[in-house]
Amino acid sequence: QVQLVESGGGLVQPGGSLRLSCVASGSFASINVMGWYRQAPGKQRELVATIASGGSTNYADSVKGRFTISRDNAKNTVYLQMNSLRPEDTAVYYCNAAISYPGSLRQYSHWGQGTQVTVSS
Repeated sequence: QVQLVESGGGLVQPGGSLRLSCVASGSFASINVMGWYRQAPGKQRELVATIASGGSTNYADSVKGRFTISRDNAKNTVYLQMNSLRPEDTAVYYCNAAISYPGSLRQYSHWGQGTQVTVSS
């Protein structure tokens, strides 16, 4: 079974930066789209950014120009560089990956356990 493990969350002041990492481990054929989502207290989980295996990216309007998603396919890792953080970025950030297994074209969605990001002075 695949595991996604996030790291890099924490407490940061407004205007600061954090870098999140998410490593996929286990036995699988390929990782397709990887992404970051977030969920603030009392709100629904929302898309932050995604990146395809070829490198094309997609961002929520609220983070464009401040956040950058990247991936290292050799390390099965996706990153989220977050700059110019705002209090409204406070949330639990979840990693997601669409994964294929040997012998099947079907993609399965996997989630990490989440990492807390708090932006506060």
